[in-house]
Amino acid sequence: MTTALLDVNVLIALLDPNHTQHGRVHDWATDELDGGWSTCAITQNGLVRILSQPRYPNAVSTPAAVELLRGATQHPRHEFWPCDLPLTDPSIIQERILGPNQITDVFLFALAVAHGGRFVTLDRRIDASMVHGAPPAHLVLL
Repeated sequence: MTTALLDVNVLIALLDPNHTQHGRVHDWATDELDGGWSTCAITQNGLVRILSQPRYPNAVSTPAAVELLRGATQHPRHEFWPCDLPLTDPSIIQERILGPNQITDVFLFALAVAHGGRFVTLDRRIDASMVHGAPPAHLVLL
C-alpha cells in the first residue's frame, strides 16, 4: 500500500472526534494506512487555520490546534512532504481546472502522485483526469 496524503478535510475529520465524518474517516484510516500517511505545509496550515476559527463548531485555540497536529505527526508512519511542485508547469496539472475551488486539492493530488502516493479527500469534485498521468488508484474519494 502506498503512502496517503490526507487532504485538510480528511485531517480535520480524523482528528476531531465530534466531526460529522469522523467515524467514516477513522474506519478508513484504520483499514488503509498501513502504508503510511503524510502531510505537507498546505495541509498542516489548513488544519490549524480551520480548527482555530471561532466559527468552526468544535474550535480550539491556535496553540491547541498546533499541539493536536504535533501529536498526530509523531505517529511512526507519518511523513512530511515538501510542497516542491511548480504550479505553473503544464505537464503536471490540467490548466482547465485552475479555478479557485479546485486548485489547492488538485495541487495536493499532483503532489501525492509525484511522491508515488495517494491523495485522500472528501471532495468529490476532484477526478484523476485533473493531473496529467495520474492513475485513478492515486485518488481516494471518501
